[in-house]
Amino acid sequence: MSKKGKKAKVPLSDEEQLLLFQQKLLAEEEMAKKKERLLSQFLKDKLAKEEHNSALNLYKINTQWRTVLREVKTRELHKDIEILSQTFERVVDCKDSVIKSLATDLSEAEEQYAHALRSHLHSIDQLLALQRSRLNLLEESYNMELEALTKEFETERKTIIDQHEKEIHYLQDVFMAMEQNYIDSEYESKLEFQSMWDDLKNKNLEEKHFLRLHLENTVEDLWRRFQDALKNYTDATEDQKIAFETLKVKDERSSKEIEAQMKKIQKLQDSIIILRGKIMVHSHENEDRNQYIRKDKELVLAQLRKLKAQRSHAREISQENLVKLTLESNATLKALRKIVDKGEKILKLAEICRKFETEEEKVLPFYSSVLTPREQAEIEEIYQEELTEELSKVIVNYTGMENFWKRYNKVKLEQLSLQQRRAQLLEINGKLREMLKQYLDGISVSDEVLSQLNPLFIVNHRSNLPQPLSTPTTQPGDKQPPTTYNIIEAAHVISHIL
Repeated sequence: MSKKGKKAKVPLSDEEQLLLFQQKLLAEEEMAKKKERLLSQFLKDKLAKEEHNSALNLYKINTQWRTVLREVKTRELHKDIEILSQTFERVVDCKDSVIKSLATDLSEAEEQYAHALRSHLHSIDQLLALQRSRLNLLEESYNMELEALTKEFETERKTIIDQHEKEIHYLQDVFMAMEQNYIDSEYESKLEFQSMWDDLKNKNLEEKHFLRLHLENTVEDLWRRFQDALKNYTDATEDQKIAFETLKVKDERSSKEIEAQMKKIQKLQDSIIILRGKIMVHSHENEDRNQYIRKDKELVLAQLRKLKAQRSHAREISQENLVKLTLESNATLKALRKIVDKGEKILKLAEICRKFETEEEKVLPFYSSVLTPREQAEIEEIYQEELTEELSKVIVNYTGMENFWKRYNKVKLEQLSLQQRRAQLLEINGKLREMLKQYLDGISVSDEVLSQLNPLFIVNHRSNLPQPLSTPTTQPGDKQPPTTYNIIEAAHVISHIL
């Protein structure tokens, strides 16, 4: 048996060894794949469990946290509600007090408004009366000028119409005489034309009868020849018969047209001959008449030119007057519109300024005069004297603006005083800022402060102010001074290091 076993262990060939090695590798790969599958499945199951547990724990934590947050939030809301109720009651009390103060202010403002409205209406009535008086004066001057111009226009119009009627009567007489002469000459020319027309008509009839007989004979001869040629031709060419018939119809039409055109030409020639004769007859007769008429026409045209020149001159004068009137009226309208716009602007500015007035100004809009009674009496005496200068006369018209100038001067003085007060406050503010900066520089420690002189900054009982140099003198019996140590802040060192 041992011999047989020894004989069975035969060495394998290279190919078999390769096959065995490949089988081992495949088996190992399958085992590794199985292990990986099992591991991945295990990890997936574990991950799913962990996710489930984490979701469950998160839900529990959220529910517990929500309860805690709800309790805290309810406490906060209760506190807020209490605070809000207190603030609301306080605000309501403040609003009630404000409403009461506003009601009192409103009643005072209504009284002040009524007083200002009465004064304003009084001044407006004065301005309207002044404006109405100026308008009445302008209207009276305008009506006077208009009446004078209308009178001049009516007189000139009457003279032109009378002259025009006279010239029309003269021209009508001339036209009647010329028409009568033309009727006589027309009657004579008609008689001559009728006699010549009868003679020419008789001649034309005779010639027409002769031509008709001659043409009929020639047509019969031609017809016979044509019939013979037609028989021969039909015997020879029957195919072209239809074309010939069509041409025959066209020939008949053309012959008719030729006859009609010949008749028209003959008539036109006859009429041309007659008209030439008439023209020659009438040209000799009408030369003298035309010369006479031309002379009359030249005279009439000269008179017409004169009339047109006079009419154009009168029209230009009236147009110039009308233009002057329109320009003056437009200028007056523009001036009045400017005045109205200025008044509206003043009223708007007064309403705007009314908002910025104080209570004292609303109650007493016009402060009492600063002048003494003696000075006021002197000023009234100066106004009562006769004024010679134009400027002084103009100033008298604006005496009603004294209250306005009083208020304007008061506002101007207040503005100047406020500007001076503002300059003083700005100067004080600058000084206070400098003092505050010095104080803050003394308190704080920074590179800028350390680099500058600061009496408050003391390190090791020493200031950074410059001190006079002193030469220390030590004697053998004196005590040595205590040792001093320099202390540097960490912030200062770190700022220089970094």
